[in-house]
Amino acid sequence: MINSMTGYATHTQTTPYGTLNLELRAVNNRYLDVQLRLPDDFRPLEPGIREVITQKLHRGKVECRLNFTPLDSIDDPRQLNHVLLHKLLELDHTVRSVLPEAQSLSVDSILNWPGMLGNTTLPVDELREYAMTLLRATLEDFQTTRNREGEKLKGILLERLNLIRQQLDLAAPRIPVLITAFEEKLKTRVREALDTLDEDRIRQEIIFFASKIDIDEELSRLQTHLDEVEHVLSKGGAVGKRLDFLMQELNREANTIGSKSVDIVISKMSMTLKVLIEQMREQIQNIE
Repeated sequence: MINSMTGYATHTQTTPYGTLNLELRAVNNRYLDVQLRLPDDFRPLEPGIREVITQKLHRGKVECRLNFTPLDSIDDPRQLNHVLLHKLLELDHTVRSVLPEAQSLSVDSILNWPGMLGNTTLPVDELREYAMTLLRATLEDFQTTRNREGEKLKGILLERLNLIRQQLDLAAPRIPVLITAFEEKLKTRVREALDTLDEDRIRQEIIFFASKIDIDEELSRLQTHLDEVEHVLSKGGAVGKRLDFLMQELNREANTIGSKSVDIVISKMSMTLKVLIEQMREQIQNIE
C-alpha cells in the first residue's frame, strides 16, 4: 500500500500502577526523524521504542509522546526519611555558616529531595511490557491512518496520470498537420518569390522543419515515465523518493516539448503538462 507521511494515533493503557497514554503524530520530512518525549522514569525504554518505530516507518518527522499518570492512593505508603532529613539539615547549617547569605532549603525542596519520601521509583521492568504493547497497538492505528491517507493520494495521482495521457493523445496528431501546413506555406512563399518551385530545396526545408518540431521521442519517454509511475504506485511501499525522481523526468520532457513547439496547441499542452506534473509533485511530498 501507499502510505502518507502524515498521521496521528493515540492509545491508553491501564496498569496496576497507573495509566499510560501514548501519542504518535507525524508530518512530512525528507528522512525518518523520530523524536521521543518520555517521563524520566521511562528513559530506559527509549532504545526499544525507537527500534519498534524504525522497523515500521521509513520517512517522516515522527513524535512519540508517552505520559504516565500514577494511581491516586488515600493511604500513601511513602514515609519521611528522617535520617536523610537530619543529614540535609546538618549540611544546610554547614553551608550557611560559610555562606551566610545563602538561602535555607525550602520545605518543597526537602520533600522533593531524592529518597526523602522513601523509594518512589516506578517498577519500570514491570511497566515495560505494558508500554511496548501500548506502542504496538498505537502504531497499528497510526499506520491505518497513513494507509488511508496514502490511498487517497494514490487516487489523486492516478487521476492526474490519466489527464496527462489525454494531453499526449492530443499532441501526436498535430505534428503531421503542422508539417503539411508548413509545406503549403513554404511553397507559396517560394512561388511568390521565384515564380518557380525548387522541389529539392523545398523537400530539404520540410525535412529540417519536421526534425526541428519532432516531439515523438519526448512523447515516448513521457509514456514510459507514466507507465513507471503507475507501476510504482501499484507496487506500493516506501515509494516517495522514487516518485519524486520520476516527476523531475516528466517535467524535463514537458519543458523540451514546450521549447520545440511552433504551434499554440502544443504550447498550451506543454503548459498543461507542467501544471499537472507540479500538482502530482506536491502530492508526492506527502508520500512515505
